[in-house]
Amino acid sequence: MSAAQLQDSPAWQRLQQLRADWGKTSIAELFAASPERGTRMVAEGCGIYLDYSKNWLREDTLAALLALAQERGLEARRAAMFAGEHINGTEDRAVLHVALRAPASAQIHDQGSNVVPEVQAVLDRMAAFCEQVHQGDWLGATSQRLRQIVNIGIGGSYLGPEMAYQALRRQRLPGIREYFVANVDGAALEAVLAELDPAQTLFIIASKTFTTLETMTNAHAARRWLVAALGEAAVERHFVAVSTNHEAVAAFGMNPEHSFGFWDWVGGRYSMDSAIGLATMLAIGPEAFREMLRGFHAMDEHFLHTPLAQNLPVLLGMIAIWYNNFWGAQSQAILPYAHDLARFPAYLQQLQMESNGKRVDLHGTTLTVDSGPIIWGEPGTDGQHSFYQLLHQGTRLVPSDFIGFVQPLSDFGAQHDLLMANLFAQSEALAFGRSAEELRALGVAETQIPHRVSPGNRPSNLLLVDALTPFSLGALVALYEHSVFTQGVIWGIDSFDQWGVELGKVLAQRVETDLQGKTKNTHDRSTQNLIERYRSQRS
Repeated sequence: MSAAQLQDSPAWQRLQQLRADWGKTSIAELFAASPERGTRMVAEGCGIYLDYSKNWLREDTLAALLALAQERGLEARRAAMFAGEHINGTEDRAVLHVALRAPASAQIHDQGSNVVPEVQAVLDRMAAFCEQVHQGDWLGATSQRLRQIVNIGIGGSYLGPEMAYQALRRQRLPGIREYFVANVDGAALEAVLAELDPAQTLFIIASKTFTTLETMTNAHAARRWLVAALGEAAVERHFVAVSTNHEAVAAFGMNPEHSFGFWDWVGGRYSMDSAIGLATMLAIGPEAFREMLRGFHAMDEHFLHTPLAQNLPVLLGMIAIWYNNFWGAQSQAILPYAHDLARFPAYLQQLQMESNGKRVDLHGTTLTVDSGPIIWGEPGTDGQHSFYQLLHQGTRLVPSDFIGFVQPLSDFGAQHDLLMANLFAQSEALAFGRSAEELRALGVAETQIPHRVSPGNRPSNLLLVDALTPFSLGALVALYEHSVFTQGVIWGIDSFDQWGVELGKVLAQRVETDLQGKTKNTHDRSTQNLIERYRSQRS
């Protein structure tokens, strides 16, 4: 079924009717009519407990959403992905990030070949290298241990490892410190290099093609810095690559045997559990890394085998469809009540917005409905003192996902109850608010009441996890991966290409040559004026 047929489907029309009939029914009224919804509208899997009761959902709404998923062929599309069919149509590729975390005994094929042995071989090479670094068998050019790791990449080649490094703070091995450089702004690299001792620094250059402009610009700058301190021969001991371009790796001065590859069937934003995770493995060790893979795989199995009505990724994905396409919500807030998950919203920004920020369907037909929402958020109580004002009293609909952990994430365990109290209270306050009558009963001055009313009826999900561990992090990431996939299936789009990022890159290279006076390309008058002004002031 094409995107053009989407709005003609019976389930879509049923949802339109349910939306039209909704009226002013509030979350408070839903609970009053069905108090048990707080224990009924829940689902659980892989150590993640989802409470979706504080949403604009009734049983008939949920049934229609799941019917839409079936009408749009979610189950068949899911099976096709796991079977290695080339569901990334514009690049004619399989989509097999699930193979990255499959057990060694699994059989997952691309064009008739089982890819799992190749994946396991790379994991084994990564583990062997990490053990060499950890045990001091891999030393720098001056025979010092390498304790400062710098991951140079961009997009999917750094967001996942950076997020995981912070998230798994308590699992980090002693003596290893990691840094992440992505921005081509020289200040980003300069700020990191200022903290490093060249003799103890190992650089990971993460670029599949070894041609990514921002990454290689930073990589060559880092190389010059190292060579100035330790000499040309030091490059081979202080640089490794995550790449499949062995010729370019060798030209850089590295031994191609010190390069760790991955495959065309892995998109960058789905690659943190591939060789792109080398920085993560160096930080937490091979066994903890494999435990993270087990969490990913557990959620893969849950997504593949659990009935839709209890399927966590399907529920999150279809609830997002409900708000995005039937209520006009333009954004979704990700609110982790865990300091260590500070980069999780940014990670999900790329996952959702690069995957589903599309304007045409699989057949090239222009969409007639909105696709991916804008993802944003901040951790914990930080956000309460900045943007929660808009969530509680603003005029915009912002569905929110709250994420919390039962076990403390620090040795200051006494503070954890306060953190979790804020998490539960914010979810409650958004749903039920505070009325003018309640304020009057508290003695609030009449002139202040309009300003202090919180209308409530703001929808949210709450995901409660026992502890932030490598396993639970893998399960959480896979949960959102498959939720994004679910939404893409409904819209009939290719969630695994990203052609929209290319145009800016092409134009940037043209503009750069203009800025350096090497060429004079034709641009619009605004851009041309800016180029001329920049050149004039720079010189």
